Amino acid sequence: MSLNEAFTLTTPALLFSAISLILLAFTNRFIAYTTVVRSLHKQYLENPSTVLKGQINNLRKRLHLIRTMQIFGVTSLFLCVITMFLMFIGLLIFAAWIFGTALLLLSTSLAISIWEIQISVKALELHLSNMEEI
Repeated sequence: MSLNEAFTLTTPALLFSAISLILLAFTNRFIAYTTVVRSLHKQYLENPSTVLKGQINNLRKRLHLIRTMQIFGVTSLFLCVITMFLMFIGLLIFAAWIFGTALLLLSTSLAISIWEIQISVKALELHLSNMEEI
């Protein structure tokens, strides 16, 4: 099977819906965190504490991770579009390399997502352990 037969315009196009859904999920997490940050900021101004400051720092790190996940995801989608253009003009070898890069960027975005989820779970475990002490 040659590259022409195995690699068609539909190959990178298949990722469009998957990447779009992933980016939507990342955006929803970002929006949820912005609400929490604003609430914590208000609480901190009213009653500063090291616990609130720690939560704010944790959220800052998670927001940066989400931004990085979004950048990698959007770049992956952009490279899929470039792949389709390169295929359209007949540069299949370059298209295959660009598509491979797009897959690596998408994989990196997903790996960072796993890291961010682990940080989120640790933060929630701290809240739960605090509640158990009360």
